[in-house]
Amino acid sequence: MSGFDKVVNSYEEAMEGLQDDMTIIAGGFGLCGIPENLIGEIKRRGVHGLTIVSNNCGVDGFGLGVLLEDRQVKKMVSSYVGENKLFMDQLLAGELEVELTPQGTLAEKMRAGGAGIPAFYTATGYGTPVGEGKEVKEFNGRNYILEESVTGDFAIVKAWKADRYGNLMYRHTAQNFNPMAATAGKITVVEVEEIVEPGELDPTQIHTPGIYVDRLIKGTFEKRIEQRTVREA
Repeated sequence: MSGFDKVVNSYEEAMEGLQDDMTIIAGGFGLCGIPENLIGEIKRRGVHGLTIVSNNCGVDGFGLGVLLEDRQVKKMVSSYVGENKLFMDQLLAGELEVELTPQGTLAEKMRAGGAGIPAFYTATGYGTPVGEGKEVKEFNGRNYILEESVTGDFAIVKAWKADRYGNLMYRHTAQNFNPMAATAGKITVVEVEEIVEPGELDPTQIHTPGIYVDRLIKGTFEKRIEQRTVREA
């Protein structure tokens, strides 16, 4: 993209340049704030050998879970397996490489990658399998392990509102991993519910500045509920 206007007119254009064996940073938490249509375009393209960095892998048949159906994903870097049986089956069968990462550490890996910080020390995971083989250093009498940051060839993000320059606002808990993911891609692609003209968004309410965004598209969203809880009257 050139210039300030980041809007593209199709999902095909939005994911132009995606190839086999790339790394994708994906925002979202469970099914909240996920870039579902961009994920659908990845599936449509049929690319394989992908490394996906995301809190989880969606659910069976929706979200990132659809990329497991045709084995498009080589490796998942995630916090938990979640409600995805196919994810669990492929993990246990040794068909999918999985790097389980503490949730806060995963968020910081994205944030640090976007900030140009190659690695950081954290106490989380020290003395557990997470810390095996990693450098350990003591600060103020406490041991910390060295964690490397992450960046991706693409970052895919879901936001609520944006102006044409790519300044983003997220809605409530849909912020989750999206702001960190948006900074960590060589190409950051964002789908939103509404696009407005520059100047219509309150500058003090911008969560992600447009400098991080390369492509922007308006979509429609299903907004599924991952777990529905009911109570008898």
